[in-house]
Amino acid sequence: MYRQFIKPFLDRFIALVALVILSPVFAVIYILVWRNMGRPVFFAQERTGLGGKIFTMYKFRSMTNDQDSKGNLRSNHLRLIPLGIFLRKTSLDELPELIHVVRGEMSLVGPRPLLPEYTSYYSDRQAKRLNVLPGLTGWAQVNGRNNITWEQKFEYDVWYSENLSFVLDCKIILLTIMKVWNREGTDFQESRFKGTVQEDERRF
Repeated sequence: MYRQFIKPFLDRFIALVALVILSPVFAVIYILVWRNMGRPVFFAQERTGLGGKIFTMYKFRSMTNDQDSKGNLRSNHLRLIPLGIFLRKTSLDELPELIHVVRGEMSLVGPRPLLPEYTSYYSDRQAKRLNVLPGLTGWAQVNGRNNITWEQKFEYDVWYSENLSFVLDCKIILLTIMKVWNREGTDFQESRFKGTVQEDERRF
């Protein structure tokens, strides 16, 4: 009942209310990004959603388009400016994702949506993270976020998909607020997932 009917309704309702309340913040960030980094203001990238369905996810840009002498983009840490660092550490760069929640492409709570190219590397167990809508925050995010391995993240994601409940979602949202406030686990992670040699079958 909760998974199929109550959660989708609450997701859309809360996301819509949040968009209305946070619209002034949304507008200020839009202007700041535009003034400091120019256009486009939003960063768009394909991500994998429920059942492996691909959608285009939008976030506020946090990096410039600076290039080296050969015309290639500089490394990520060289393109991060103070505004971008602030947006990432406070997770304000992810505000546009509320629109995806209203559209039913994402949930408030669920595994973070990842690049489509990762899907082919998932083990059968890791692929279970695609059994639920991706979320703005998730069990992995409140249990280490960028300070844990890909394998640990996926195990947390699968555990969430198997134990999804209203109480668990409320717990994750409260823990997320605390961690964002304390700016925990916000270190930038550049590594890409390239598969697991030996899957970690531990339960969290």
